[in-house]
Amino acid sequence: MTDPTTRIGSATSDTSQFRMRGKDVLSEIVGQMSFTEAFYFIVTGRELTREQGRIFDACVIVLMDHGITPQALVSRLVHDAVPTDLQVPVASGLLMVGNKFAGTMAGCGRILQDCMAQDGDRRAWLADTVASFRAQRRFIPGFGHPYYKPEDPRAARLFEIAEANGAKGDYIALVKMLGEEVDKAAGRHLTLNVTGALGAVLSEIAFPVEVMRACSVVGRAAGLVAHVLEEQSNPIVPDVVDFVNAIPYVEE
Repeated sequence: MTDPTTRIGSATSDTSQFRMRGKDVLSEIVGQMSFTEAFYFIVTGRELTREQGRIFDACVIVLMDHGITPQALVSRLVHDAVPTDLQVPVASGLLMVGNKFAGTMAGCGRILQDCMAQDGDRRAWLADTVASFRAQRRFIPGFGHPYYKPEDPRAARLFEIAEANGAKGDYIALVKMLGEEVDKAAGRHLTLNVTGALGAVLSEIAFPVEVMRACSVVGRAAGLVAHVLEEQSNPIVPDVVDFVNAIPYVEE
C-alpha cells in the first residue's frame, strides 16, 4: 500500500500555506536562497552550506552551453517549425541529454558510488569493472572526448572549485583512480571529460545519482533558451536546410 502524500510542496488549492520541504516559500526561500540552492533543497530536502552552494552552482553552469551542439541544433530546427511556443523547442533539445550527449555523469556517478560502498580493494574493484565494460564493448561513462585531449579543462576547473570550497575529495580521488584503470586497460590515455568529473563532484556534495543528469537538463535549458532567441534574429536553420537539400540522391 502506497502512502498518498508528498513532502515536496503544499497544494495550489491550499491557500492557507505555501510550503516547500517544511519551509515557508515566501519568507524562507524566495529572497533567501539562490536558484541552485533551492534546486538542491527541493530535490534532497537538505540545505547546502555556502561553500557547497558554490560547488553545485558550478556543476549546473558548466554544461549550460557549448555552441551549436546537437541539442541546440534540434531546438533551433523545432523553433523554426513551432515558432510561437518556446517550451516546445527547448524541451525537444533537452530530450537529447542522455547516455551519449551531456548525460553520462549519472553512469559515472553510479560506478563511483558503488565502488565507494565496497569494503575491499577499490582499485581492484575498478579494474574488474573496467574489464567488464570492455568485455561487453561498452564505454566507461565519463571518459573520452572528440576534441578535448589530453585533458578536459572543464573537469580540472570543477575539481579546483570543489577543492577550494572544502570538498573532502574522496570521490575525486576515486574518479582519477578509475581513469588510471581505464588507461591501463585501453593501452592509451582517455580523457576524463566534464561529465565524469560531474559524477565525482556531485557525489562529493551528496546529490542523488538517480537525478544527477538533471544538472545538465536544468543548466542546458537556459542555454537552449538563448539559442531559440538568437534563432529569431540571426537564424542558421535556412543554411542547414540548404545543406540538407544539397545532399545528392543516388540509386542503390
